[in-house]
Amino acid sequence: MATVSLKLPQIKHSPRSTAHLTYFTKPIVSFSSSRPHSVVAPLRCSSPAPSVTVTSKENSEDEEDDEDPLAEVCYYDPDADSSGAMEWELDFCSRPILDIRGKKVWELVVCDASLSLQFTKYFPNNVINSITLKDAILSIADSLDLPLPQKIRFFRSQMQTIITKACNELEIKPVPSKRCLSLQLWLEERYETVYMKHPGFQKGSKPLLALDNPFLMNLPDNLFGEKWAFVQLPFTAVKEEISPSEKKKRYSFGATLDLDLLGIEIEDSTLVPGIAVSSSRALPLAAWMNGLEVSSMEVDAKLACVILSAGVSSRYKYAKYKKSPATTKEAEAWEAAKKACGGLHFLAIQESLDSDNCLGFWLLLDLPPPPV
Repeated sequence: MATVSLKLPQIKHSPRSTAHLTYFTKPIVSFSSSRPHSVVAPLRCSSPAPSVTVTSKENSEDEEDDEDPLAEVCYYDPDADSSGAMEWELDFCSRPILDIRGKKVWELVVCDASLSLQFTKYFPNNVINSITLKDAILSIADSLDLPLPQKIRFFRSQMQTIITKACNELEIKPVPSKRCLSLQLWLEERYETVYMKHPGFQKGSKPLLALDNPFLMNLPDNLFGEKWAFVQLPFTAVKEEISPSEKKKRYSFGATLDLDLLGIEIEDSTLVPGIAVSSSRALPLAAWMNGLEVSSMEVDAKLACVILSAGVSSRYKYAKYKKSPATTKEAEAWEAAKKACGGLHFLAIQESLDSDNCLGFWLLLDLPPPPV
């Protein structure tokens, strides 16, 4: 069973080798319907994919008393290097909590990818603007004796105007991105340990700013490859490929995940599914892809295509295939393998699908949105 569980630190209040890549069945040519000869035997799923447990807190008999739902957090790990907190993850949104006026309470939640930085603060709904947010960002840096970050990632498109304006006034680069995994898992953890225990909690309350699921768009011309294939890589090889020394040595573009922090528990022999793309212009293709903030990929069996999600609200028809019983089975097997890995998958860009090297590697995680 694959599990994903956020390993939350204790909060104190106050070119790359791809020799291990194997194909599900056959590489697909020209992002269209034609397919060349078979490369390896097809993947066969003889039993249903194991169930996946996605949680956002560690179960421990040694846990301290439950958190005070009214308390706010302002913490930075004293053992962490302050230079590591130059990229923040931020959410500024209403919560399923009513104040004494019967109005929804808003909350600012800020962290970094390692969760060395943790900050929360409640706000009434009548002060929600870019000035409030800008002052809060300054307050975080001042209270924790940190420099202002270079980038702030956020995953709600509805808050883009306020967040962008506040960041621009502070000369911080705002980055709309769903690659805020530490933040999203922390919000899920807070929903259970904080919001549900708040005296103003409203059970069944829907998020005021629900995450949108935009219409599919056509892929920009500069992001097309020439061939692509469903592939798989042993989990042990995935861990090797994203190690800092290997990343620096083997490939120029891409993004990794902190598997230890996310608590991803997968058997070393498990095959992690991915999409391999080849192009004669692989280097510029990887560079262009690097600016997209790619978050996940999925198969739409009805449309017979792979969908790429990027930023906060972009979903592209990334690659198509000719629909048939065989290709549908292959696509479903790929999705089943992704589910068996708790949503873990990857995108690799190469000069050739037969090459031992690639120029871009993105480790991706497909997670459900947080409940707030």
